[in-house]
Amino acid sequence: MFRLWTPGHFTALALGLLAAIGPAEAENTGRPIGVVELFTSQGCNSCPPADAVLDELASRKDVVALAYHVDYWDYLGWRDALARPANSERQRKYAGTLQKSSVYTPQAIVNGHRDMNGANRAEVMSTLEALAGTAAGLQVDLSLEDTGDSIIVSVGSLPEGLEDKDISAHLVFVDYTPESTVEIRAGENRGRTIQYRNAVNRIQTIGMWDGTARKFEMPRSELIQKGNGCALLLQRVDGSGLPGAILGAIALNP
Repeated sequence: MFRLWTPGHFTALALGLLAAIGPAEAENTGRPIGVVELFTSQGCNSCPPADAVLDELASRKDVVALAYHVDYWDYLGWRDALARPANSERQRKYAGTLQKSSVYTPQAIVNGHRDMNGANRAEVMSTLEALAGTAAGLQVDLSLEDTGDSIIVSVGSLPEGLEDKDISAHLVFVDYTPESTVEIRAGENRGRTIQYRNAVNRIQTIGMWDGTARKFEMPRSELIQKGNGCALLLQRVDGSGLPGAILGAIALNP
């Protein structure tokens, strides 16, 4: 069943990873063609097909694919083992950005400003391809360098012709588990064992960006657990803090 949730219902970097790959490989990852954020739930029986699409995307080196497990379907009989309240909050903020009166699962958001049913593989893929290389695609390069005690994130500038003196963007750090296998014992997906990819554990804004090239230094000791993956998203924000278009991204898996 396609799941819709209205606002009224809401009452209720990897240390070993970067050391292992080294600065050279991190800097040569290349700009992805796009970012796909999937809002999903183990308690929603329309989500497994979307999880399969996300699995396919997570295997590609030219796409940053992130799965945000939400917690608002837990009351249906199964508590999503990968859900985080912050994931549900990010989706609610996107609802404000996209001027939607409700959130739903499975929802896929491409580059922070196009949304669709995440189970619709054809639409997700065609949207990625249509945005790649355009002004609505990823326009800013990001690279990482491991200096030993810290991680240096280099963010490029907006390409010529796209300068925006009033731009306001955040550099967002995302910690995720590359693979998780869950045996679902209750709820709408009872009896299914599903392998999930890139399940988000934590989201954190680590800096602000004004459109010009600059570097951000992040202490190793405050980053993600060893063995996890990480992504950095350069994302516009409006005056009220709602997330907007994603301008650049980079992701690394262990």
